[in-house]
Amino acid sequence: MSQTYQISDAAVVETPLASQLSADRAPSIDLKMHRGARTPPGFSGSAAELQALLHGAGVFDLGYRTFLRATGKDRVRWLNGMITQAVKTMTPGQAGYTLVLNAQGRIQGDSDVFSYDDYLLLETDRAQSERLLTHLRRYIIMDDVKLEELDGSTTAIGIAGPGSAAILQKLGLTLPEAGTFRSGQLAGVEVTLICAWSPVVTRFELHVPAGQVFQAWEALVEGGAVPCGVTALEDLRILEGTPLFDVDFSDKHLPQEANVPRALNFTKGCYIGQEIVERIRSRATVHRALRQFALQGAAPTLGPGEKIELRAGDAAVGELTSVASIDLPGFSKTLALGVARVEALEKSETEPITYDGGTAIPLAAPPIPATE
Repeated sequence: MSQTYQISDAAVVETPLASQLSADRAPSIDLKMHRGARTPPGFSGSAAELQALLHGAGVFDLGYRTFLRATGKDRVRWLNGMITQAVKTMTPGQAGYTLVLNAQGRIQGDSDVFSYDDYLLLETDRAQSERLLTHLRRYIIMDDVKLEELDGSTTAIGIAGPGSAAILQKLGLTLPEAGTFRSGQLAGVEVTLICAWSPVVTRFELHVPAGQVFQAWEALVEGGAVPCGVTALEDLRILEGTPLFDVDFSDKHLPQEANVPRALNFTKGCYIGQEIVERIRSRATVHRALRQFALQGAAPTLGPGEKIELRAGDAAVGELTSVASIDLPGFSKTLALGVARVEALEKSETEPITYDGGTAIPLAAPPIPATE
């Protein structure tokens, strides 16, 4: 199994899809900077697009993602010692989500990792790719490993919703199982189809040659998928309770504080930061944790980098980092992500956690909108 990813030094300001849309197909769309690249914020309104993602199928731009490729005969052993996910046990066609830590166990970034026959691929967003590349290259010493950022030749789009699998199958693609990917053809375009993670909706990602991304996009739209922008995708992310690096957690946090257990493998052996992760697991000593909240009261608006203080009584106990006001038929909620002290979370039923304008109620699991 292989996919061609070429090296390019060209800086990308717009995603490949945004460039092709704005050129002559949708010139009226205003682009928005998101995670290091400009992408469409929306097409038909975020409420209608979120409705499609939850109850039908929505197709969306992921061109703000980029790829780091590791080659060389030591790549598996080396990367296995760099990240929290097990690489040695991955076979070609398998994928997983991972964190990158420093020696103190603090999170330096996150990515998805893909195993190919002769290389490993890390997919992350452009906002953190340079930092991750610099961090990881520091640890290539006597190893036969080459790590390089790939840009320009390949991009990504996604499709999500209960109707997404049927659309892909109707277009001739064979669906991969969870945690795997496979190659195929979509409207004459060679693609890699990934079964992506989501706790709420069926989700897939496609790696597509950048020059043919609109061809693949158009095929999915003609197949019944609704074009969706990053605004609706962010609402879905917050509804899912999925945190974003450098927004909801950062290099100040430890993995268990970020509450992303799917990134951690406790049987893989040694890696940078592993001692701290294992110590926390054995002693259960985190004092703060990321959680999803339902907000009762005013719906706050957060600008880039802004946070809202959480309090229990007179004491500051954390902060809200992402907020989404969702108003759909049968589902109207203001949801948020944030980090709070574990003691305050445990006592929240008797000592409410508040913010300026209302109460933040910790949720044990994402609220699933009823299927129409």
